Parts: sequence; structure tokens; C-alpha cells
Amino acid sequence: MVQGIIMATLLIGLVGLFVGVFLGVAGIKFKVETDPREEAVLAALPGNNCGGCGYAGCSGLAAAIAKGEAKVNACPVGGEAVGNAIAEIMGVEAGQSKKMVAFVRCQGDCDKGHRDYDYFGNKDCGMMPFVPGGGPKSCNHGCLGYGNCVKACPFDAIHIINGIAKVDENACKACGKCIEACPKGLIELIPATAKTKVACFSKDAGPIAMKTCDNACIGCGICVKNCPAEAIKVENFVAHIDYDKCTNCGTCVSKCPKKAIIQ
Repeated sequence: MVQGIIMATLLIGLVGLFVGVFLGVAGIKFKVETDPREEAVLAALPGNNCGGCGYAGCSGLAAAIAKGEAKVNACPVGGEAVGNAIAEIMGVEAGQSKKMVAFVRCQGDCDKGHRDYDYFGNKDCGMMPFVPGGGPKSCNHGCLGYGNCVKACPFDAIHIINGIAKVDENACKACGKCIEACPKGLIELIPATAKTKVACFSKDAGPIAMKTCDNACIGCGICVKNCPAEAIKVENFVAHIDYDKCTNCGTCVSKCPKKAIIQ
């Protein structure tokens, strides 16, 4: 009996030794070489893993940068400082990058936005398509105010104020999570230097838009006619600003009859 125990112990030990040697050899033979720059880039990234760069977390972006598949300044959270640090690691020029911030194109708060009825159901923006009229607000294009974007933001940069979402530009990292979370698609990234903004996303014709919100864009085109930089156009009854042309002169703000353009 004792001899059987000894033999079993030796057998287990030999099997363990064999497996250990096999794994060690396999590890060496099949080892995947990692570009040391990839590790350095990953260390330089902020580590938020927000996905705002379009890759699956910081490790995915680091690998793409090391392979030359992504720009060194592709991290929206790290901004210019991180872009410059990664450029030094990669031995390239960082290039110029604009700081972007999220902007909610809606002014239809509890005071300006009209309502069709009072709603007491599940407070979830994603559920509103299943609710009569797409929700209690008269405007079917505006902010629903139930905070799906707030829950999605990893930086606490967006909050519901008086019934609509508002972005804290100082806290926003332009990761794009709020854009993905908004079922209305009315959140967009704009340059942080942009002062002039069209705070409406309604695609309803003027007469309908005026019945839904006090500050709805009615697509009248007055802003287009008066913009000295030709930086505004109207599509689907709503104005859009070309920030590559806009000089923030404020002419459109003063001319807009519905105050749908703000500064």
C-alpha cells in the first residue's frame, strides 16, 4: 500500500514536471513579441477606457498607434498633452488637434418646451418610442430629459437641468458616450472655442415647430442671408453651423427671430 502511494506521488510529480517543461517551451516558441512602444504609449494614455477614440479601450488604441493605424493624438480625453507625449514616443509630429466638447442642441426645458400631457411612467429616454406621441413633450426632436446621457457619461460632465441635458464644458472630455446614449441624436461634438451654437434640432416645418417650443428653429433662413462668413445653412428646416467658417461674430444670434441660435 505504501509502495502504491509512493508510485502515485512519483507519477503525479513526473506529469507535473512534463507539463511545466511543455508549457515553458511552448511559451518561448509561441511567444508574441510586443512592440515596446505599445507599452510606452499605453502608459501615457489616461486609462479611462471610455472608447471615445473608436477603439476597445486604451490598450486597443495603444496597439493601433504602435502599428501606425491611429493618430498619436487620437485620445480625446488626454488632449494635446497626451498627444504630444505619445508623439515623442513614436518619434513623429503630433500635429494640431482641436479640443472638442459635447453640445445638446435643445432649449426645450420646462419653461420653453410645450407638453402634450403629464407622464408618470418609466423615466428612460430609450422607452419613449413606445409611449404615445414619443413622450410627453410636444417636440418629437428635443431632449426628453430622463438622463440616459447622464448615466452614460464617465466624467460626470452632463446633467439634467430644468428638464433638459446640459454639458459642463470644463468637465467634458469629448468621449462621445452621451452621443451614443441619446436616442434623439441631438448631441454633437463641437470645437471648444465655438461660441455660436444652434440650440435646436427640430426638423419640423416652421408652423409646427412654433407650436412645440418657444425657441424652436423655424428654418426661415434669415441667419443664412445675414451671415458674413457664409457659415450657416438650413437643412430639413433647421440651421447648421460650419465651424471651419464661423468667426463667432454673433450676427446670426442677433438676427434669429426665435433665439434658436445662442452665444
